[in-house]
Amino acid sequence: MTDYYEILGVSKNASKDEIKSAFRKKARELHPDVNKVPDAEEKFKELGKAYETLSDDNKRATYDQYGEDGLKNAGFDTGGPFAGGFGDLNDIFESFFGGFGGFGFGGRQDPNAPRRGDDLRYDIKLTFEEAVFGVQKHIEFNHLELCPDCRGTGAEKGSAKKTCPQCHGTGQVKTVTRTPLGNFAQITTCPQCHGAGQVIDKPCKKCQGQGMVNTDKKVEIKIPAGVDNMSKIRISGEGDCGINGGPSGDLFVVVYVEPSRYFKRDGINVFTELEITPAQAVLGDVVTVKTLDGEQEVTIPAGIQHENIVKIKGAGVPVISRPSQRGDHIIIVKIVIPTKLSDEEKRLYERLYELNGGRKPQKSIMSKVKGVFK
Repeated sequence: MTDYYEILGVSKNASKDEIKSAFRKKARELHPDVNKVPDAEEKFKELGKAYETLSDDNKRATYDQYGEDGLKNAGFDTGGPFAGGFGDLNDIFESFFGGFGGFGFGGRQDPNAPRRGDDLRYDIKLTFEEAVFGVQKHIEFNHLELCPDCRGTGAEKGSAKKTCPQCHGTGQVKTVTRTPLGNFAQITTCPQCHGAGQVIDKPCKKCQGQGMVNTDKKVEIKIPAGVDNMSKIRISGEGDCGINGGPSGDLFVVVYVEPSRYFKRDGINVFTELEITPAQAVLGDVVTVKTLDGEQEVTIPAGIQHENIVKIKGAGVPVISRPSQRGDHIIIVKIVIPTKLSDEEKRLYERLYELNGGRKPQKSIMSKVKGVFK
């Protein structure tokens, strides 16, 4: 047995307003033009029957007492709103939703309302140093501007727009289709004026009636110090022009930074590696290193270990919002063991080995082999 209350998703003591609200919600979900599941149309018809019955006091009382068979025996029409009980399919939706296409799903956007222009994107490549310290760049791009001849109207000078002969200025056309379920009325955007309600009698020759033209534009932009890879810089008002007097969009410059052979960047800090000898690691030293600001002397403390760091404060990348504040330059120390020694260096290492408690070095295996073949 069909339960109309269950179809609408309401209780048996639901008020008329609750029934109406439930129907509005379900009708939006189940309409065949919106819901493409195979049984959507059948469920939609059942929903209409349920609402028609429960919204009528006499039918509801009969249904509550005798069910669907009781309605038939009492002579009530149980065909639902698509069989004449509610008129055209368009009628039921116009009574609820205000009549956009008969369904009212959000209303029709006014094609004559001001609309903002589209945003545009421009990709730019920078060297590592340009990204760190900032740079001025000239860029060239293409965007839409208002036609200088018609000033965006799309009409030739001396002519004007006229009322659309197809929709008579409404911007919409109505078509009625007869089906076994009744008359189906649908309101759509006028194909001739595209909803504007007006057409151009003499289109502008320069823009062919579009009101906009493609134009190459050159601008100078300032890249701030400290930008990183994939940073975005917004240039207000340099996107496509607006429509119907709307504002222009923006141009977004996307930065691609070429990697440096020497510096590695992590946020506002830069990293480099420094190779030193074991003697420098033991005794300490003062060495010259390359920084973002040029060469600088750095003190290597005595006893430094492999991959310890030496930090130069304030020699890193500027903070974009506070260019006077910079990150650090972090030097990673690499102790390199020599593979080739002079005789003097070898004697010194052997002596150092003995001083540290080592045994006197024996001849190497290769030396012994060489002695055999002499």
